[in-house]
Amino acid sequence: MKTRAKGPSGQLPITPEMLLNQPSGNLFGLSMDVGMGWSPSHLLGPEVLILSTHGGVRAPDGTPIALGFHTGHWEVGLLVAEAAHEVAALHGVPFAGACTDPCDGRTQGTTGMLDSLPFRNDAAMVLRRLMRSLPTRAGVLGVATCDKGLPAMMMALASADRIPTVLVPGGVTLLPENGEDAGKVQTIGARFAQQQITLEYAAEMGCRACASPGGGCQFLGTAATSQVIAEALGMALPHTALAPSGQPIWLDAARRSARALLRLRELGLGTADVLTAASVENAMAVHAAFGGSTNLLLHLPAIAHAARLKRPVADDWSRVNRQVPRMVDALPNGPNNYATVQVFLAGGTPEVMLHLRRAGLLNTRALTVAGQSLNECLDWWEDSPRRFALRKTLLEQDGIDPDDVIMSPDHARSRGLTSTVCFPMGNLAPEGSVIKATSIDPASIDEDGQYRHLGPAKVFVTEAEAIHAIKTGAIQTGDVLVLICSGPLGAGMQEIYQITAALKALPFGRHVAVLTDARFSGVSTGACIGHISPEALAGGNIGKVQDGDLIEIVIDRINLTGMVNFVGSSGSSLSVEDGWRELAKRPLRTDLRPHPDLPDDTRLWAALVQASGGVWGGCVYDVDSITTVLDRGQRLTSL
Repeated sequence: MKTRAKGPSGQLPITPEMLLNQPSGNLFGLSMDVGMGWSPSHLLGPEVLILSTHGGVRAPDGTPIALGFHTGHWEVGLLVAEAAHEVAALHGVPFAGACTDPCDGRTQGTTGMLDSLPFRNDAAMVLRRLMRSLPTRAGVLGVATCDKGLPAMMMALASADRIPTVLVPGGVTLLPENGEDAGKVQTIGARFAQQQITLEYAAEMGCRACASPGGGCQFLGTAATSQVIAEALGMALPHTALAPSGQPIWLDAARRSARALLRLRELGLGTADVLTAASVENAMAVHAAFGGSTNLLLHLPAIAHAARLKRPVADDWSRVNRQVPRMVDALPNGPNNYATVQVFLAGGTPEVMLHLRRAGLLNTRALTVAGQSLNECLDWWEDSPRRFALRKTLLEQDGIDPDDVIMSPDHARSRGLTSTVCFPMGNLAPEGSVIKATSIDPASIDEDGQYRHLGPAKVFVTEAEAIHAIKTGAIQTGDVLVLICSGPLGAGMQEIYQITAALKALPFGRHVAVLTDARFSGVSTGACIGHISPEALAGGNIGKVQDGDLIEIVIDRINLTGMVNFVGSSGSSLSVEDGWRELAKRPLRTDLRPHPDLPDDTRLWAALVQASGGVWGGCVYDVDSITTVLDRGQRLTSL
């Protein structure tokens, strides 16, 4: 054991002016840089911070030393390394830091889900603090993949203002050659309970679903949709979303992104030049065209808020979804359910945006991190050898016509694709709710394009009770499963894919509707209405529903309108207006309560979110709104 070391050789490249005028932190930072092994002669290049959500510890050959939480962050360290090498080759000084992220798939049905959505805000705060903690940064690269880490990274980068930033999507995992995708495999418990599969089948399918070690899931859930939205916002380079993790084309995105960041610096362009009202509008259009996850109704407003832009509200989403046709056939929306890597080969986000441009549905003057307008990027993509080569690969390798994956609007209409997001109102959702209309089984849609359901309520105040009822046969054809106390105040607005997946496994599952103040996974299917507001624990009418109450649901998939109403009880039917009056007289249920394991951290998150615009405001922390509420409370206390 030694108490002294020789220390790095050479001299710091400092000047008298630096010693007289630079903060001590800048100077000591140089000492630490050479202490970590960087050459003193290469210290004064532009400092680039590469932030990631990397998790786990890998040996040089990729074998695990300590596992990560999920495949989505397992390989992103390779992207960090690739980008860092490129920064160094361009005479920059790369720094790296990480704030890892959880997995919604791993926490489904567990108390871990109580931390899922609140984690996003916490991670964004940590990432922003890390950015500010390198005061000499010339730019920031963000590398992230999945449901909460990627929106958090986008929120952090969006706050950078005049500093250039580029987002590197972490890509997707591959399909198994002979097996189930990561969405379907999450139903093996429910299918086994219904005696649809054997133990051996469940074990085999569960083993091979994540066919490659890195990347987000193979379906167009929240992770994949967030990658697409990053590209649509102009925050990521063209055709980087949904790349196959671990493959050369995926690594190339990191190198290109590093070059783009340094070019933005040379051009004097910052994040605020890229993130604008026009780019947010473009992102909503691309979301509609893809039929993306409804969780982006929480995340895109949060990204806009971080960039100090107007947050899109329900009316904005409704308007865009009425204008923009869905064009992408991807898991889980159908009809053929192509995997995300196949969407990438078909052309991914820029291919969809070509169709939107032709239809006049994009603001192509919006700037991108390529340092060019969206119009210039799409011109490049349209004639790119990359485009033709990858589309040809999809046809030759998988026998899939790329124009059947990403369709023209006319072709999409002929295949029966309809728009995505609808916001039902009614006496059970007076402040609104959300349904992914594309997820409703087409066999349940009437000839006029409407879904109609009238059935008795089965009410549950915990997800565990609801999933037990499904597995034991207590849910029957025609029921309306009502899960309450799962909003922000009750359970951190948990995601309940476990329930929708279990219902899908039932032979009669398409004849069961779900109402909840929780949210749904992007891979959920069925007549599932979430985000019901006000939530039960905030005094919402959904918290007054009793078992046996008659619930009427009408969703117009053509005009994107909907209603969810209480219309009777105890064998008697009521008009919608009479239902309003009856609910006004009813007290809240006596069994309403937060989840018994709700962490104090999540309770604090819910209180801050409530003061900041709530669910429809993106579940953000609006400091001005929060301080106004606190100041008002202090004044009342002093009276």
